[in-house]
Amino acid sequence: MFPGDWTEGLARLFGESVAVVDEASGERISYRALAWRAGACAAALVELGVRRSNASEPGPRVAVLAKNRVEHLELLFACARLGAIFLPINWRLAEPEVGYILDDAAPTVLLYDEAFAEVAQRLASARGLRALSLDADLPRLHKSKGALPVVPQAALSEHDPWLVLYTSGTTGYPKGALIPYRQVAYNALNTSVALDLTSKDKTVTYTPLFHTGGLHVLTTPLLLRGGTIILADGFEPARFLKQNAAERCTLLFGVPTTFEMMAASASFEGTDLSSLRLALCGGAPCPLSLIERYTARGIVFKQGYGLTEVGPNVLNLNAEDVVKKAGSAGRPNLFISARVIDAEGRVVTGAGRGELCLGGPCVCLGYWNKPEATRASFTADGFFKTGDVVEVDSDGFMSIVDRAKDMFISGGENVYPAEVEKVLADHPAVRAAAVVGIADARWGEVGRAYLELRGSQRIDVAEVVRFARARLAAYKVPKDVVVVDELPKNPSGKVQKHLLSREVRA
Repeated sequence: MFPGDWTEGLARLFGESVAVVDEASGERISYRALAWRAGACAAALVELGVRRSNASEPGPRVAVLAKNRVEHLELLFACARLGAIFLPINWRLAEPEVGYILDDAAPTVLLYDEAFAEVAQRLASARGLRALSLDADLPRLHKSKGALPVVPQAALSEHDPWLVLYTSGTTGYPKGALIPYRQVAYNALNTSVALDLTSKDKTVTYTPLFHTGGLHVLTTPLLLRGGTIILADGFEPARFLKQNAAERCTLLFGVPTTFEMMAASASFEGTDLSSLRLALCGGAPCPLSLIERYTARGIVFKQGYGLTEVGPNVLNLNAEDVVKKAGSAGRPNLFISARVIDAEGRVVTGAGRGELCLGGPCVCLGYWNKPEATRASFTADGFFKTGDVVEVDSDGFMSIVDRAKDMFISGGENVYPAEVEKVLADHPAVRAAAVVGIADARWGEVGRAYLELRGSQRIDVAEVVRFARARLAAYKVPKDVVVVDELPKNPSGKVQKHLLSREVRA
């Protein structure tokens, strides 16, 4: 799989076809223009001292602190031209958290947009790091817009790192997953095959480009196929629905939270979504009621599964299986090797439950500067231990039960919160649910459910418990229920359970 800058080859194949639509400016950027921009960025980075001096060492890091903008993609491929490592930083982090990433990754340069100018300049000054504005400095460094700047392609291996993506850090400090060229390329190929992508496909990318969901669920796979990305810098349900209708998008990606917000929007029923051939939902288990809501609109709604360290497009449901296997995330994609390990360390054959471990070319290299965490994350033969518990049915379809670390034991029985959350989220008054284990004198641990309600609805807690009891074993039903205005979520839409109190109330 080709390691390096894709854009010159894409320009040869797709020329004046639209690669990216910049929602902010309305500019429609062709594949040929994207190649020029990537080359111009590569030339600018060389001028800033970004050079790979030793082929046996990881390349210099190029950090970006900015909301979604076309420069992310230009810099991604410019780094590939130079053998540098692209480092998009989560702009929602607090200043000390951004500082931790800068200290850990030690980039050569930090590029920022004006919204983060003060923070970027302050952090860079404290570290002697060169910081430049994407709006003022980068265009000035670009040379004449006449000819493509000549920057030779660095000699690279498919196993060389292309990106470092810091995981959301729901416990402790975040870890930087080292993403090699082969992972991005094989994930794009997996996605193209599984979703039957073509150059006619379009999607709106609103998920942040510092996250694997924004970069690699649909963006890089669609670029590989000559499709079109409508790049947005945030999510607002009515605006998003309008964008999809106006551009006649064929693909839709989101997390359960954003799909729920769209379905609850006053614009949902009246928006023409007839061009959509597929909706993909990831990031967390999806309530069946939400799947049914989109299916009723004639949209094939697939629940998927992936993670920063592998893929991210790991499992796939074929269209004919979406309804009959509703709730499942599917079976492994073409270039994914999957193994399920039970609590006794045995490989599950046939139906069963255990931790999902993944192998193949879509697996990352490990974690930046964290050899112990890297060793702990892999089996002896190189499979990545996801920490996710799956239930495999007799046909090989996998349903995500929960994170292994989120499991708690109540009266000697394993309780997987995601299983309980899916039931609670099907209650008509509940928008989203999060379940954690809390100490209990009799049972050891019991469940506490945090509920985020739809709109201004009120709720009878006892009725919710009855609703759950009719659908779950008694030991799985939460013994405590807390209603909150909003569940704490990270930028990818996952609930941050470490922020939910586990203290036992009097």
